[in-house]
Amino acid sequence: MVRDGIYYGIGLLLAAAVVAYFTTIWLALPPLLVAAFVMWFFRDPARAIPAEPGALVSPADGKVTDISECSVDGTPHTRISIFLNVFDVHINRSPIGGVIRSADYRKGKFLNAMEACSAEDNEQNIVTVEGEGQKIIFKQIAGLIARRIVFTKRIGESVGRGERVGLIKFGSRTDVIFSCDAQVVVKIGERVKGGSSVLARFTNPPNAQKGSAPS
Repeated sequence: MVRDGIYYGIGLLLAAAVVAYFTTIWLALPPLLVAAFVMWFFRDPARAIPAEPGALVSPADGKVTDISECSVDGTPHTRISIFLNVFDVHINRSPIGGVIRSADYRKGKFLNAMEACSAEDNEQNIVTVEGEGQKIIFKQIAGLIARRIVFTKRIGESVGRGERVGLIKFGSRTDVIFSCDAQVVVKIGERVKGGSSVLARFTNPPNAQKGSAPS
C-alpha cells in the first residue's frame, strides 16, 4: 500500500471511532467503508517486468482509449492514451529503463480525462525518459476527480523499465509518446497493467533489459 493510503485510512478510521463513541456503530459504518475503499485504492501490487529487448511497457493500469499520431518538435510520433478509473491501481511506472531528462509540471483544467482535449488542457506532468536507444515522453494527466499528481523521481535520476515513478490520485489518464518506428501491440479498448503489459516493441533495440523479477 502507498503511504498516502495509510494516512487517509487512519484518519477515516479515527473519525469512525469518534462517531461510534458518541452515537452508534451504525452511523460509523459510512466512514469505515470509505476507509476500506481508500486503503484498497492505494494498493501497490508487485508486477513481473518484461525482460525482452525493445519492449515499451504501460505506465499505468487502465483501458487503452486512443492510439494516434502526434507531432513532437515537427516529427511524427505515436501516442497511446490510457484511462484510469477509480477502481484501477494508480501507481505510475516508467515505460522504459533510462534517465529522467525532464519533468515539466503544468497547471490546467480538470476536464473529463476521456476527452481528447484533456491531453493538452488538463493539469499534467510531462516526463521525458531517455534510454534503451529511445527517448520516451509520458504524461501524468489529472482528470475530473483527480486533484493531485505525484512524481517521485528527480531529473538526472536513473530508472528501470517498469520502476515506480509516482501516482495520480483517483480517476485520471496517462499518455505515452514514442517514435513511429515502434510496432504497437495493443488495441483500443484493451485493458493493460502498469509495468507488465507491453504496449509496443522497438526494432533493433541496442540492449536487453536485464531481469524480469516482480517489482
